[in-house]
Amino acid sequence: RAGLGAGVFTVLFLKDRSERPDIEMVAAQLRKACSGIPGVLPTLNPQPVLQINIGATGSQFGRYSYALSGINPDEVYEGAEKLGAKLREYPGFASPPRSDLFRATPSLDIQIDRDRAGTYGVSTSRLQSLLRSAYSQNYVYLIKEPEDQYQVIVEADDQARTGPQDLREVYVKPDTGNAMIPIRAVTKAQEIVGLQSVNHLNQFTSVTFGFDLKPNVALGDAINYIQKSAAEVLPPTVKGEVQGEGLVLQQLFQALPFLVIAAVFVMYVILGILYESYVHPVTVLSTLFPAVVGGLMTLWLFNSTLSLYSVIGLFLLMGLVKKNGIMIVDFALHRLDEGYEWREAIHEASVERFRPIIMTTLAALMGALPIAFGVGADGSSRRPLGLVIVGGLVVSQMLTLYITPVIYLWLEWFQENVLDRVPFLRSAHFHEHEFGGKPTHPAPAAAS
Repeated sequence: RAGLGAGVFTVLFLKDRSERPDIEMVAAQLRKACSGIPGVLPTLNPQPVLQINIGATGSQFGRYSYALSGINPDEVYEGAEKLGAKLREYPGFASPPRSDLFRATPSLDIQIDRDRAGTYGVSTSRLQSLLRSAYSQNYVYLIKEPEDQYQVIVEADDQARTGPQDLREVYVKPDTGNAMIPIRAVTKAQEIVGLQSVNHLNQFTSVTFGFDLKPNVALGDAINYIQKSAAEVLPPTVKGEVQGEGLVLQQLFQALPFLVIAAVFVMYVILGILYESYVHPVTVLSTLFPAVVGGLMTLWLFNSTLSLYSVIGLFLLMGLVKKNGIMIVDFALHRLDEGYEWREAIHEASVERFRPIIMTTLAALMGALPIAFGVGADGSSRRPLGLVIVGGLVVSQMLTLYITPVIYLWLEWFQENVLDRVPFLRSAHFHEHEFGGKPTHPAPAAAS
């Protein structure tokens, strides 16, 4: 890869999960073994099924990345070295974070003698184009076919670019004339030690750190430590920010409260239209709180982190448990329209809907159990999703069958005795006081 110098990219295929430890432990063992080889800088990146990459802002040295940028390159490089030394103190990294800053790379500095080049009729652009084509390994043309695309790469032979002395054998054709001019006649080459590459982020000089975390180390804790360390060692002119997958997850969790509120509001509006009621959507949505609490408690009990998978599991859980309240409330409202007293209506709804609620919950639970146990390829990364669903369903099933009827009775009393007095807020469902002139039911214990 670019910026790595000489290196080898190897793909390792592991044995079946039953014949080996977790992939994090395998990576740690390989990392420790390779680190003992002088001159070798190992980078092991277990590839998850769900990839979150955002272009050049990621790092080839780890799954997560943190980038420094600033106007003054010297301040950026000096700050990167100080931050790198500070980050080695954090025990949560799988290995010390590495950056793309290489300041001691042997290089060849080529200076063009413009006067002599002009005498020979060789332009600067022609020299630059020749060197770029011979040594950059970039394609100069793209052949497009209906089935595929082919890159045309013009480069010097491998044996003709093994050392600085090979540059003396390169010839350039002048802009006018056919005589080939040796490039050594119009350039001066000097071996130096310097930067391997100058990286940029948003057009500013940058240095990117890549890092991986040990199992059960929260990304948020690591980012907090990095940001705290950056505030201690970086000058005000150097800015540090999370990039790559870490940035995506950080933005997701910052927007999560708004997403949850928006989802609950949309569900309330749809249920309100469906039931023609202002209060009973709240009855249905009351099933969400025990489920979410149960899912988060399950993550905590199993020492799992709140990851992207667990967030997806929370939203799936909200959709699964909401149907419990819908089954009970919908049945009760139909009985209410048939003239049932509302205590009888909710009691019969709870009894009649118990079996389908149990069946649907068990079906969802059985489907989530393999995920919770981490079955399958890359099952450990998906395990938080299954834990959230299983824990939320169990807690919700234990509580909502008792909580939902109570909330229904309280809100039905509130609808009949308060909201029905306002024409705009009247319910579309039958209430006995509409014909008797006064409420016929005493207030529930919680509302008296």
